[in-house]
Amino acid sequence: MHTIEHWINGAATPAASTRTAPVHDPATGRQQAQVLLAEASDVDTAVAAASKAFESWGDSSLSQRTKVMFAFRELLVKHEDELARIISGEHGKVVEDARGEIVRGREVVEYACGIADALKGSFSDQVSRDVDVLSFRQPLGVVAGITPFNFPIMVPSWMHPVAIATGNTFVLKPSERDPSASMLVAELYAEAGLPDGVFNVVHGDKVAVDAILDHPDIAAVSFVGSTPIAKYVHERGTAAGKRVQALGGAKNHAVVLPDADLEFAANHLTAAAFGSAGQRCMAISVGVAVGPAGDRLVEILETKAREVKVGPGSDPASDMGPVITAAARDRVADAVTRSAAQGATVVVDGRDLKVGGHEEGFFVGPSLVDHVTPEMDAYRDEIFGPVLTILRADTVDEAIAVINANPYGNGTAIFTASGEAARRFQREVKVGMIGVNVPIPVPMSYYSFGGWKDSLIGDSPVHGPEGVRFYTRAKVVTTRWPHAEAAFDFPTSS
Repeated sequence: MHTIEHWINGAATPAASTRTAPVHDPATGRQQAQVLLAEASDVDTAVAAASKAFESWGDSSLSQRTKVMFAFRELLVKHEDELARIISGEHGKVVEDARGEIVRGREVVEYACGIADALKGSFSDQVSRDVDVLSFRQPLGVVAGITPFNFPIMVPSWMHPVAIATGNTFVLKPSERDPSASMLVAELYAEAGLPDGVFNVVHGDKVAVDAILDHPDIAAVSFVGSTPIAKYVHERGTAAGKRVQALGGAKNHAVVLPDADLEFAANHLTAAAFGSAGQRCMAISVGVAVGPAGDRLVEILETKAREVKVGPGSDPASDMGPVITAAARDRVADAVTRSAAQGATVVVDGRDLKVGGHEEGFFVGPSLVDHVTPEMDAYRDEIFGPVLTILRADTVDEAIAVINANPYGNGTAIFTASGEAARRFQREVKVGMIGVNVPIPVPMSYYSFGGWKDSLIGDSPVHGPEGVRFYTRAKVVTTRWPHAEAAFDFPTSS
């Protein structure tokens, strides 16, 4: 059985204990590897290596940092196929979907290649007689990331490129369900010339998470996951005096108005709901059909859902792969069962899907559930699987009210031909990321990613300008160079 070790101080490293977790191939259901689970002492070792590396990396030039980032970016391009197949083999998503997340992660690396511009300070001349003021930003030290299984390349890439380019050293705790992509990333950083100890990978469960949150030498923690755990991470991390980014769950709505191109909208809703088996924090899980759009939209969605080809992620013919675990498969099926029991209409039922030759795989087919209401479990719960629920609304105002009443505020979209309706929608919805005829409005790397309400605990989004601010702290310097014969006095604005 292949054992996946940690990556500490520039090399694969065994754990202090023998605790392991299985790593499965979701398409077959078989265990393909085991990953070491860290004890607190393993986290200590990684942080010690990162602390030592920060002594020199924190003082490195912007030229040196960007040189590493440019080289790392080219290696991500060179190894894109290998990375995509690793992701597909452990997560289950189709290879082309995996390529997509690598590209989006690489865009953050490209942003980090221009970090010199993002780190520019400011200068004010002659704020008082012979007095100038300047500001600049410096790295925090050792920072950490705790990331989920659904995007093993993209989500960590929201964090470590910006953190490292701004002069910090990094400890990553990826999901133990699909850990191998992070190990290859560590190898590529080393090949790009990143000094040992600047980027470290520690695998683990709650033991590792708590050790990171409590460690006195970790200055900041970035987290993406469910809302309950995001609240836990934020509370425990801030109690320990750390900066914390904590992104939580989502229930993303797409509103479809009667004036929309329904074929266009249905195409994009199908991809947004069932791509990556719905295991995306930006997946569309709720369609809100307004007025007469409803029946025709559901009719088109039914046809498209039945056309989705479900199979192993490694099969080029597959549109959608399995979910991550057997428990996830069962949870998705139970959500459809409960929605029917509560009065919804199951238009397309993916509960009993079997993929030939992969009967033990963690497969569940696309499900389309109509006439869902906000009181039903299928609407209230974050299913995190290939289930698209349809609510009906009489007006766009009613649709906006439904979205605003939801506790989550990660992403939303509207499909319409009306500029007036789109503008009113984007101003009135209480959601952090909004798409107009764009179903998954993930911002480009030079903007920041973050939702509202229970989708973002605290107030720190990731990557982009907000990421630079999160991983650095400001200094303001007031200077005066008096004439030799001048007596000291307190500077004023006179």
